[in-house]
Amino acid sequence: MTKKAQSIPVNTMTDNFDGDISIERICIDDLLTLNKQNLPTVEEATDTHRHDSHSFFLLESGTVQLDIDFQNFTITAPSIIYIHPDQVHRTITSENVIVSSWAISNESLNPEYLKLLQDITPAKPLVLTNEMFLMLSEAVSVFIKFTERKNDKLYNAVLKDSCNTLVALVISEYLEQSKSTDNPARFETITKSFRQLLENNYTTIKRPAAYAQKLHLSTPYLNECIKTTTGFSVSYHIQNRIILEAKRLLYHTDKSVKEIASELGYDDYPYFSRLFTKVTGMTALTFRSKNLD
Repeated sequence: MTKKAQSIPVNTMTDNFDGDISIERICIDDLLTLNKQNLPTVEEATDTHRHDSHSFFLLESGTVQLDIDFQNFTITAPSIIYIHPDQVHRTITSENVIVSSWAISNESLNPEYLKLLQDITPAKPLVLTNEMFLMLSEAVSVFIKFTERKNDKLYNAVLKDSCNTLVALVISEYLEQSKSTDNPARFETITKSFRQLLENNYTTIKRPAAYAQKLHLSTPYLNECIKTTTGFSVSYHIQNRIILEAKRLLYHTDKSVKEIASELGYDDYPYFSRLFTKVTGMTALTFRSKNLD
């Protein structure tokens, strides 16, 4: 594995229109064959990376195996998956694949959709009904056809609206499939607020009581909400978010464990090392050596 000393690789989606929106439909008969041809798109897909935008992949046929933040997913058509710009991923294998992908920057994304996407991150692949698959596939086809009409006066506006429409359809499907009647609505609302707060502050705020204070709740009540909704405590979510970022940096950069600890807000390096071992069952150096290609 080729490492980069200071950062995780970030790939720019292909076929960009003004750098904010992209869409393409590609066929991959065999990933290994394409790798031998040294096609840039496939090389980018098979190397671990992040994207510089919100990315959506509609698997129209075939099977693909993805690694997303150290979780392995085998996806069979018809399926859809959303990948947040923070998530590190790569394609492991694919077979007889037709996939449509589109991406959109924060600037072009409807602000309401941006908030909803933050709520569903990290998102798992969704198996689609035939009706939803046909709707998305047809919408993609219309979008792709319009990208060829560059002389239209409203070209850029329609591109933006079309991409946001596709995003809205995907978000609706995620929300539909994640409906739950087991948890009180207030618990779910608090859990979403906590997750967003955690994502923005995990390097600086480590105590459950501090999150409870920011949410104007008691610590026991926050813990009750989070545990009822997710099955895990507030401390569990804080620790696992920190360790996820530590894993990303250990795997994708050459930073020392001490440098990573400092970047994640730990001046007490031995404490961070003990925390990593507690959460993962191995030391940080063991994790790094075990995951080298």
